Amino acid sequence: MQNITVEELKRRMDAGEKINLIDCREPHEYAEYNIGARLIPLGKIQSMQTEEIEELKDEEVIIHCRSGKRSVTACQFLEMQGFRNTVNVEGGVLAWQEKFG
Repeated sequence: MQNITVEELKRRMDAGEKINLIDCREPHEYAEYNIGARLIPLGKIQSMQTEEIEELKDEEVIIHCRSGKRSVTACQFLEMQGFRNTVNVEGGVLAWQEKFG
């Protein structure tokens, strides 16, 4: 697992890079505020319900949550399932909102 700052993530998004971004928060959190990631709650990742992203095993997968704790767990579980390039967003949505509103 690697880490990425919200500044670096936003720079890459603004540059139009193709990014595999996953939000591992709960649906109600996602409904309140999201940055356009694909929603796959941590519980689904932990119970190995990751068929919808199976094709990304060899690609970079960037994962965020509210503060950066659940996304670390999600990265670890995905690595156990064979994902080779997981990236945790440091500080999660809280850092994103603090920096970009």
